[in-house]
Amino acid sequence: MIRKLTKNDHYQVISYLSEEPSINLFIIGDLEVFGYDSDFQEIWAEFNQQGDIIAVLLRYYQSFIPYAKGEFNVAEFVSIIVSYPQPVFLSGKTEIVEKFESFKELQLGKKQETLFAECKSTEFLEETRMDIKKASIDEIDQILSLRRTIDEFHLSDNAAEMLRTSMEANTARTYFTKEDGQMTACVSTTAENSISAMIVGVCTRKEYRRKGLATSIMQKLFKDVLNEGKVLCLFYNNPEAGRIYKRLGFRDIGKWTMYR
Repeated sequence: MIRKLTKNDHYQVISYLSEEPSINLFIIGDLEVFGYDSDFQEIWAEFNQQGDIIAVLLRYYQSFIPYAKGEFNVAEFVSIIVSYPQPVFLSGKTEIVEKFESFKELQLGKKQETLFAECKSTEFLEETRMDIKKASIDEIDQILSLRRTIDEFHLSDNAAEMLRTSMEANTARTYFTKEDGQMTACVSTTAENSISAMIVGVCTRKEYRRKGLATSIMQKLFKDVLNEGKVLCLFYNNPEAGRIYKRLGFRDIGKWTMYR
């Protein structure tokens, strides 16, 4: 049986998702922040005969994230997705998203696959003497200005509004270094919830690279988040970046596929 969930199902669905808190970071975070009654977000679950959840599907605007631990009714989830205007965005654990790819009625965009890693321990983190600050809303323009200097980053037109909303909701934070009044490097979290947080926006101005700024910021930020009892996770597809993350305690836990 598949049905749409309400706030009365919150404890059961969070318990189910919390067995893989990193993989389910986006679903958990969206449920904690936006709940079950907003017009832009819905969540459905498939139940077995014992009443246990065996799969979920989250809609956030035109984005859908499926999750399951085993077999589930993919076709029924597809019928839910296609009842909304196409094309849609689909993302999730690679082996789950792959089950949707054969359904031609889904209008999916370009496929992107990245490695997914998580960190649960401060064991490999060192102290730093650098002057690292936590950004306030007043620094949003500086954060985005720095990100725009990075060729790999593609900022949306409403990036400032989205960052402001996330910071006000305490689902995002940014730590940074500064020199001569200019932000030189920064690292951010996004989709923070009560049990996990995603690392994003690791960047350093070109003229300040190879000085360990981003690594020092990461160590400070990682320690603070982990000491709050949360699990850290991130996407990466750059082998050099992957080696740095692994030296700081991250380990690969799978792949993540996005259709955009």
